[in-house]
Amino acid sequence: MSTSERTAWVPPHWVKWLAWKIHRGIYNLSGGRLGLSLPREGRYGTMRLTVTGRRTGEPRSVILGYYEDGENLVTLAMNGWEEPEPAWWLNLQAHPDAEVVVADGTRSVHGRAAEGAERDRLWDRWREIDKKLDAWAARRSKPTAVVVLEPR
Repeated sequence: MSTSERTAWVPPHWVKWLAWKIHRGIYNLSGGRLGLSLPREGRYGTMRLTVTGRRTGEPRSVILGYYEDGENLVTLAMNGWEEPEPAWWLNLQAHPDAEVVVADGTRSVHGRAAEGAERDRLWDRWREIDKKLDAWAARRSKPTAVVVLEPR
């Protein structure tokens, strides 16, 4: 991997934070009519994942990119390619049952990390969608979890 691939540019934290806030605001202000999309060939979709807070027990929602793998939804616990694990992923590990809203409906899911050959296969599929995936992932000191959301 070249130096430029290892140091792929990522917007500053405040830009990502603002983009996330705006995206959630559009979703909330539109009553869920805007802000979600289904995955298409070569593109991921966007979903709203609601998990239970590990400390509060309160529902916590986030909008994430995903693609479908059979009945499962697949996303990455990347936190904008920053070092700490995203809070939603820590919450999902503590309380694996969650709700997902996608553009065509709501689903009850059970979340888990993909491991071994399954992780490699799902990571390779993300790599087909996002050519800079490995460069961005190299910014983090530990592997990025590939999260599988299975129907329950």
